[in-house]
Amino acid sequence: MPAASAVSVPGLPDIPPVAPTRVARRFRWSDLGKRAASAALLAPLALACLWLGAWWWTALLTLAAAGLALEWVRLCDGRLATPEGAAVPLAVLAAGMVASFNHEVIALGVVAGGFLLAWRLGGRTSLAAGIPYLGFAMVALAWLRGDGDAGRANVLFLLLVVWASDIGAYAAGRLVGGPKLAPRISPAKTWSGAAGGLVAAMAAGAAAALALHGGILPHILPVAAGIGLAAQFGDLLESAVKRHYGVKDSGRLIPGHGGLLDRLDGVLTAAPAAALLAAALGRGVVLWQ
Repeated sequence: MPAASAVSVPGLPDIPPVAPTRVARRFRWSDLGKRAASAALLAPLALACLWLGAWWWTALLTLAAAGLALEWVRLCDGRLATPEGAAVPLAVLAAGMVASFNHEVIALGVVAGGFLLAWRLGGRTSLAAGIPYLGFAMVALAWLRGDGDAGRANVLFLLLVVWASDIGAYAAGRLVGGPKLAPRISPAKTWSGAAGGLVAAMAAGAAAALALHGGILPHILPVAAGIGLAAQFGDLLESAVKRHYGVKDSGRLIPGHGGLLDRLDGVLTAAPAAALLAAALGRGVVLWQ
């Protein structure tokens, strides 16, 4: 790029050039304000519903599931007026509601049956795939929160780790830059961002365990790292879907983030991973024990 030169206007002093690196740096952080404002509104809402009880959490999940399913149908060029399009939100909502009554096996059956029904009705695997993609996450989040105090702690731990992973990846990727992580899927993501997200996830997991349990157990770091990696995989997965359909964002609902899918992509894959770990540990046990 040629060097910038001063701009001369008769009768006025020369205007010094703006360094290209300064412009690039300013552009790199151009969405920070919107992202921070959106997080300041959404995070307290999620935490309040989580803390108030399972039914508040279920109500929030229902709204989120409806919005996510609608975005998925539009993203896949589907229409809600068609049977296969309507099957996506109906199956996801039904699975989440059944799971909120602690019937997780039936809820998983609703997800599987909904996928088969949507696929048979429309013959489009991509559209029908939204049911397990969203449904498993809704079932996992409802089932986790339904475990009393341990459930509240587990979902809080999950959210804090996923949020920290997202923030760490964003900050490290823009501060450090460097080689691209998956340029064919998401050109903006870097290896430095992935490393920063992983470190932030482990730090958040340790801090959450210290605050909720009063100590840091040795295996908390690999647990948090595993959830962080699952969240990063979800981010890449959603980026691949968007690239397939040639769109930048899944929607415009959240300033600085795009749609609900853009905001919750990490949670959608991290929640089932956390639920599997919780199932292996048993009910009433927190994830870091």
